[in-house]
Amino acid sequence: MGRKLKQLQLKNIQITDRLFGEYVRRVAEKIIPHQWKILNDQLEGAEPTYCIHNFRIAAGEEKGERRGVVFQDTDLYKWLESVAYCLAGRQGKEYEGLADEVIDLIGRAQEEDGYLNTYFTVNAPQEKWTNLVEGHELYTSGHMIEAAVAYYEATGKDRLLNIARKNADLICRVFGKNEGQIPGYPGHQEIELALVKLYRVTGEQRYLETARYFIQERGTKPNYLQEEIDKRGGYQFFHEFTDYDLEYSQAHTQPVNQKTAEGHAVRLMYMCAAMADLSEEYEDEALLNACRSIWDNVTSARMYITGGIGSSGFRERFTTDYDLPNSTNYSETCASIGLMMFGQRMASAAGDGRYYDVVERALYNTVLAAVNIEGDRYFYVNPLEVVPEFCTPHTYMQHVKPVRQQWFSTACCPPNAARTLASLGQYIYAEDEEAVYIHQFISSKASTSVSGSDIRLEIESELLQSGCVTIKAETSGKGKLKIRIPEYAKDWKCKKDNEPMRQQVAAGYLTVELTQGTNMIELDFGVKPVWMAADDRVRADAGKTALVKGPLVYCLEEIDNGNLLSQIYVEENTEVMEGSPVEALVGGVPSMNYSGVRIRNKHSDNSLYSPFQTEKEAVTLKAVPYCMWNNRGEGEMLVWQKVKR
Repeated sequence: MGRKLKQLQLKNIQITDRLFGEYVRRVAEKIIPHQWKILNDQLEGAEPTYCIHNFRIAAGEEKGERRGVVFQDTDLYKWLESVAYCLAGRQGKEYEGLADEVIDLIGRAQEEDGYLNTYFTVNAPQEKWTNLVEGHELYTSGHMIEAAVAYYEATGKDRLLNIARKNADLICRVFGKNEGQIPGYPGHQEIELALVKLYRVTGEQRYLETARYFIQERGTKPNYLQEEIDKRGGYQFFHEFTDYDLEYSQAHTQPVNQKTAEGHAVRLMYMCAAMADLSEEYEDEALLNACRSIWDNVTSARMYITGGIGSSGFRERFTTDYDLPNSTNYSETCASIGLMMFGQRMASAAGDGRYYDVVERALYNTVLAAVNIEGDRYFYVNPLEVVPEFCTPHTYMQHVKPVRQQWFSTACCPPNAARTLASLGQYIYAEDEEAVYIHQFISSKASTSVSGSDIRLEIESELLQSGCVTIKAETSGKGKLKIRIPEYAKDWKCKKDNEPMRQQVAAGYLTVELTQGTNMIELDFGVKPVWMAADDRVRADAGKTALVKGPLVYCLEEIDNGNLLSQIYVEENTEVMEGSPVEALVGGVPSMNYSGVRIRNKHSDNSLYSPFQTEKEAVTLKAVPYCMWNNRGEGEMLVWQKVKR
């Protein structure tokens, strides 16, 4: 069955954007070499990962104990995927030879039957496939498969793809309902969406069928994961799983019956991405409806204004509707990346561009915030309020870091952010048999061919400045553009070749008919700073407001506004003046200036508590994009500000 939307080839997309171009360039220039040093334990001050060392042990080329977290191999696979996307974008050519050498090492570490996992090969060969709850074998294979598909599509080289196929063939043989097969499924979803990718590049139906098996079997009774836990009688890798619940891994019921966002946020998003893919491939309306229900629950009741999801620092998970605390917020970077993946697939499966509103929100805020401007420091957790001295070890705030970190013992987020930024073009453009789709307004160039017509596109975006976007489309014949109209564009206008267009939008898209030659489309989204409020049921934001312009959420930082940001109040809908971009930041994004008041408690002595009496000071405040906070040193940060009425 044909897909509704396909990605344009990344080699035909060039990112030129003032903001995103900086981050995309950093992937090849800084992030890839930085992470390569990490993987080889060569970065001063960083804890060893043992990653490359583990592969050499598995290949029989070095001796020693395999060390690091059980899924350590995935850091290398995501690094390779990032290299692949850079190569596709005509960057990072100097790493291709190194990548080829690493791929050969991976091949030498693979066992004869296709098995590939350094932990179980070296440390516990007798325990293969016996701990699906914790062991991450299928998760690890999934990331290897994704890297293989990306590298093949970028370079045409099939060495890693053949390794992936050999491993996938083993998985297809091992798992299923037939005699002699294991009727299990992964504790951490990932293999499902990877197998769909492998099917789409190879055409091998068994990969698609196995992906569907993993989704259909999940949560059935008797429950495989629960039986495995009971049989083992304990936990091997994660002792915090002592009171493990099946909701954590979305195995409490079958995915097709799930209606709300439960459990570990990343696992759910990866599972839902696969469900959306499978609903499209099999035209499975029931599966698509489950995706819709989960999506609606996430975006209407369990998502931060920044696109962060998974509010609990306990097991990185969803809790319940409207439980969205700001200072203890977890919002793992990988979860927002997963939300982008889910939204991208839902737009295709459901034929609705409005899913990209949330993709955009997550991309511009949480995902960008995960990486510093230099590209060598990272956030795993993305809170909306930070007081550095409260982020202390061995407390309920231990998970929150006031500054980006060089690396993590569980380091899924940094390479995940790298591969997302390196493949940014997939979130800007798409195509079907009739049209090219524009989903993000990021300055870029692209070329493709649709319905026999060659189309060259150039987007010049001032979305974050004036709110205007110009699209130049050169075609060899007739063509069609479908342009997403964002939810925040309340008063938008469009011209084609300097003539006003009828503003008819269907399923989130404005359709523009192209004629042979050069077509100029001018969009004015009327984007202005807006004070936003949360649903009253979000108790953490009661009586507070957040400043947003288009897709960008703004925040206050101590460096601009002093400490004790909790003392600051703003008048309801106070006027906001756009200021010059902060020199130390990037992208030419304006700062926001407005009046506020600082309300202090007057204390006659140093007592902790005293009779209520206040003093007020008028202040001028400066807000900067949340995505770039903590690029100018450590200090307090605040998104939701108190409203003085």
